[in-house]
Amino acid sequence: MLPLLKTAFALLSLLELISSRPLMTTSPKLKLSEITHRIQQLNAGVQVPCNDTRVAQVAFTDRKLSEQELLCQAAVALTKVTRCKKDYEPFIINLQSLHGKTNCSLSNENEIYLRNFLPELGNFTQGMYRRLARSAAQ
Repeated sequence: MLPLLKTAFALLSLLELISSRPLMTTSPKLKLSEITHRIQQLNAGVQVPCNDTRVAQVAFTDRKLSEQELLCQAAVALTKVTRCKKDYEPFIINLQSLHGKTNCSLSNENEIYLRNFLPELGNFTQGMYRRLARSAAQ
C-alpha cells in the first residue's frame, strides 16, 4: 500500500510541476492558442483565481491601436494581479513574447474585474489566431 501511495504522490507532483510551468512555445499561432485554451480552463473551474481583482481595462476593440499595443497592455494589466501571480504568469510570459515591446501605455482610469477581463482577452487572442490562420492559408 505504501509504495502505491508514494507512486501516486510522485505522479501528482509531476503533473502539478508540468501544469505550472510557463508556456514555452515558439509559434505566435501556438502561443495565441495556448492563451485561449488556458482562459477556457480557468473559466471552466468553479471560480477564476482572484476573480474579484480589478485590473485596467484594455480596449481590445479600439481599431486605432495595433495588436502589439493591445497585447502589451494586456500583459501590463495582468502584471498588476499580485495575489494569484502563479496562475497568470504563463499568460504574461506569452503576451510579452508576442508583442515584443518593453513599454506601453495603459491608463488605470477604467478598471474591470478579472473575471470579465479574461473572456475579453480570450476573444481577442482567438480573433488574432483566426487571422493568422487565414493569412497562412492564403
